Parts: sequence; structure tokens; C-alpha cells
Amino acid sequence: ITVNGQIIKKADCKIDENADKIVCQNTPVTYRKYAYYMLNKPAGVVSATIDNTADTVISLLNGVTDKDLFPVGRLDKDTTGLLLITNDGELSHRLLSPRKHVDKQYLVGLRSPLAPDHIAQLEEGVDIGDDSKTLPAKVEVLSELQIILTIHEGRFHQVKRMLKAVDNEVLSLQRISFGPLTLDPTLNEGQFRELTAEEIKLL
Repeated sequence: ITVNGQIIKKADCKIDENADKIVCQNTPVTYRKYAYYMLNKPAGVVSATIDNTADTVISLLNGVTDKDLFPVGRLDKDTTGLLLITNDGELSHRLLSPRKHVDKQYLVGLRSPLAPDHIAQLEEGVDIGDDSKTLPAKVEVLSELQIILTIHEGRFHQVKRMLKAVDNEVLSLQRISFGPLTLDPTLNEGQFRELTAEEIKLL
């Protein structure tokens, strides 16, 4: 192991991780404080770091050695799509803060077509059994049985409960965007990649 070209034999050597050049077995070693990954979450895995009964999203990150990674927020076990995984707690707090109203877009497969008055209700806010109605949402109708729903909160089972509140049912649910991030169309379910420098800057 060398530091700035000098072979190091003592374990108590102090380094500046941001400035010193460290080489181990002729391979440069770099340090980064935070890591950021985009995962296309498949159904059947849970948005957690540890679970006793099911595979977790962290277990899908094959070959990743970054420490203390966790998913930012949760997607239901049967929900697919964009999930941000990082070890940046401050960023996670900011993205999940109810005061920030970060947009989340979902591709929703429906049991039955949405009537115009039901669309209006979703866009005004509906009672899902919590202390307050949901914040106004945006509904984009793609077809009779498919919509894009944009919400600004992250309540428990929110999308499913919103559609139930207007006498409908969610048959499939995929998150396609989260804040400034859009699901990479080249990622198949279960695949992941690091965020680009531009995506990190947007976050």
C-alpha cells in the first residue's frame, strides 16, 4: 500500500481521504462519502434493508460494496418501479419530508374506467381514512384502464386507497418518477445502476 507514492507499513498512518493518493496492490483506491443507485424494483421484494421472510431491495444490489445503504421511502411488495437507494440520510430526509411535497408519478392499471367526476375528486383530494384528505393530485388518462397519477405525499398504500375511495381498484402499480428522477427505460425489473452526476445534481 502506498500513500502519495510512499510505501506504508504502519497501521496508524493518517490520511486525507479527499487529497491523498492511495494505491493498494497497484490499484488506486478512492473514497466517496455517499452512493446513489436507481433500482427498477420488481414485485415480491420488500423495500427494507433486512427482512426475515422475503428478499429485500438491498439484496438485489449484487457486487455493490458501499456501506449502510437503504431505500429512500417504500414501495409496496407488489409495486414495481423506481426506487432510490443511498446512504445519504440528509438527502433522504429532504425527499421524504411532508413539507417538501416531492412529486411521485405512478403508472396505474385500473379495474374499471375512471368517470370524469372521479378524476375530479382525485385531483381535488379524497378521504382515504386519515386525519385529512389527500393533497390535490394530477390524473393523466392513457387509456380506459390505465392512468398516470402524480401525488405529492407518501402515505401508507396511498395510491391504492385513493382509487378505492372513488370505487375503483388498482390492478398494477409502477412508480415511474420520483422528484427529478425518471425511471431508466433500459433497466429491466431487478436491475440497477448508479445515478449519473447530472441526476445527483438534480437531487
